[in-house]
Amino acid sequence: MAQYDIAVVVGSLRKDSFNAKLAVALGKLAPADFNFHRVEIGDLPLYSQDDDADQAQPVKRLRGEIAAAQGVLFVTPEYNRSIPGVLKNAIDNGSRPWGQSAWAGKPAAVLGVSPGAMGTAMAQQHLRNVLTFLDMPTLQQPEVFLQAKEGLFNADGSIGEGSRAFLQGWMDKFAAFVKKNATA
Repeated sequence: MAQYDIAVVVGSLRKDSFNAKLAVALGKLAPADFNFHRVEIGDLPLYSQDDDADQAQPVKRLRGEIAAAQGVLFVTPEYNRSIPGVLKNAIDNGSRPWGQSAWAGKPAAVLGVSPGAMGTAMAQQHLRNVLTFLDMPTLQQPEVFLQAKEGLFNADGSIGEGSRAFLQGWMDKFAAFVKKNATA
């Protein structure tokens, strides 16, 4: 059985991040042939083209983890109706130097959770625009705009009963999408 390694990029550095919690819970819904691992982005230097010829070790690590993955899952909060700067910085570091993007061709999915009623709709739309430019085929449906409220997570961190079937359906679609679009 083929194994699929999924790089999980969480767009939040907050210790008790809802999105980090969602990423872990989603990994528990994945098929047995999928391995989810979170990619560290908090230690990346701010992107500067001056560093393209001699990238910092955390940038090399990020690029290697993305290159080795068969798919990428972006789980992001929404800050000021867009993606957090730390996430954009990770994307920029992984995409440079020009023509050597680690992201290119990697099947991706985008989702997120927020205390607001709109979930992370605007951040996801902005991120999808960036992923199009990066040549990342991205799962379009179903979209997931979650509101962080009582019952979303169980005490053990798993997905609560009210959202479990929907998120399991999403995971099944994501797994099929990765299998269809992953390159050797």
